[in-house]
Amino acid sequence: MLILLLMATIILMISLILIFVLNITSKKTIMDREKSSPFECGFDPKSSSRLPFSLHFFLIAIIFLIFDVEITLLLPLIISVKFNNLISYSVLTLFFIFVLILGLFHEWKQGALNWTN
Repeated sequence: MLILLLMATIILMISLILIFVLNITSKKTIMDREKSSPFECGFDPKSSSRLPFSLHFFLIAIIFLIFDVEITLLLPLIISVKFNNLISYSVLTLFFIFVLILGLFHEWKQGALNWTN
């Protein structure tokens, strides 16, 4: 047991020494102005690199992702029709589609789907 502990300590020390030596020798200290610029294409930016984006466009994208994921949840229902009886399959599918349509009408009523305010 003592030999195992001694060997583990030696391996740990050798690993730490190697990591320390590699970190010292592999540091690149060359700071390039072009590499630290926001555009790495070699051109100086003409305007600010942090342009504002439309929050409405972001909300439309999030709504699209939510409905897209819900539509992909409908795909396994097609495969499960083989294993379930037709009545339970129909009730489950109609309930899921009803929830999707209810969410769509809610977003429509809130005005989130209108591009212009």
